[in-house]
Amino acid sequence: MNKSSTLEVTGNGFAFLHRLLDLCILILVLVISSEFYRRGFDKNDLLLLLSQIVVFSYIAEALDLYRFWRVGRFGKMLWLVLIILSISFALMLSVLFLFKSGADYSRVVIGLWFVGSATLMLGWRLVYRAVRKIQLENGINLQRVAIVGLTPRGIELYQEIKTHPELGFECIGFFDDREPDRFPQEFRALLLGTVNDSVITAQSSIISRLYICLPLSADRRIQQIVQQLGDTTLNVYLVPELLIINMMHGRLSNVGDIDAISVFESPHYGVQTYLKRSFDILFSACALLLLSPLLLLIGLAVRLTSKGPAIFKQDRYGLDGKQIGVYKFRSMKVLENSDNVVQATKGDQRITALGAFLRRTSLDELPQFFNVLRGEMSVVGPRPHAVAHNEHYRNRVAFYMLRHKVKPGITGWAQINGWRGETDTLDKMEKRVEFDLHYIRNWSLWWDVKIIIKTLFKGFGGKNVY
Repeated sequence: MNKSSTLEVTGNGFAFLHRLLDLCILILVLVISSEFYRRGFDKNDLLLLLSQIVVFSYIAEALDLYRFWRVGRFGKMLWLVLIILSISFALMLSVLFLFKSGADYSRVVIGLWFVGSATLMLGWRLVYRAVRKIQLENGINLQRVAIVGLTPRGIELYQEIKTHPELGFECIGFFDDREPDRFPQEFRALLLGTVNDSVITAQSSIISRLYICLPLSADRRIQQIVQQLGDTTLNVYLVPELLIINMMHGRLSNVGDIDAISVFESPHYGVQTYLKRSFDILFSACALLLLSPLLLLIGLAVRLTSKGPAIFKQDRYGLDGKQIGVYKFRSMKVLENSDNVVQATKGDQRITALGAFLRRTSLDELPQFFNVLRGEMSVVGPRPHAVAHNEHYRNRVAFYMLRHKVKPGITGWAQINGWRGETDTLDKMEKRVEFDLHYIRNWSLWWDVKIIIKTLFKGFGGKNVY
């Protein structure tokens, strides 16, 4: 498994949509300009468009156009859009001049393309900024956060949040072990309790984020609190006094101009949530449509070869540790859904002859595409375990519950790397969790696609699948 040795800089979840909108604008404006001025969009325009998309995208990435919108940088970002457009169009015109191809293209169309693209790219950003401001003024999408450590860095973070409401955060207070008289008078009323109390708060739905602002000298205390918070699904961030990028593994986030390193963070928020959900709906709907004859055939075979329903529902933990019912083709003579589910083993007498084949090929899991459509699962994600297994391992495997910061999947990174099937030893479960957490930390939509492709070629099976 490839592990990242440095911090990854992430945005606010809208970076993909920003890129998509800008590229759509480039395409739309050129098509409209060509149709309006010349009554047609030809192959020369297509070549011009493709080259401009490549050049614009490269310059935009190089100049960090799609990074998080930091406080006070909105005006600079608008200028950056104009600069990138100007550079990309200047390069395009230079190439046309050098290759003496200018006669094949209309200067009016190119001029309209530049002006129209600049107007729309600046326009949608201004509209988004205005809508976001109205939302925050009305408390929409406002996230409540708390800070562990009433330290100088913690106070600095609190003031940054308070000074810039456009960030979308509301700080409810601090957790600190020291007595109130140790702090400035104006901050004593903001004390919510001790550091241990923050764990209790994290287990509730009061806050959505927790920032740890303890000094690095309190490394043991930080380790203790992180270990305790590992049994929650809260987004947790470490705000260091000194940012030591090469010594910490996590994503670099920010609150205004205050840097924070994510300790526990869901990769799906904002637009990313809608992107993954849209992909799940589209893929699962197509899969069910294409596989419907196979599903009917398997269901009929299950009913004819053994007594009981063709499909049954088994309790599992889903997103944020909430219980869901997962559909499967019945592969056993008995239906187990109790608090003491026994893992299937080699030669298990409970498994039917047909069930052994279904389990070995994972065809028994095809009905879970209905769970995906219902929004309970994703196509790709950590495989769901029985509730009894979750309760057994959550106190034995470090950070086990962090698997539930995303929806469970039909296939996953651990599964295509061989960590599927019976987990008869603790180290097997630890390895599976390690791969699951690696997937969560490094998620991307493109990685989901690659996992699906590898699943199709490698298959769902494994040496530990019974």
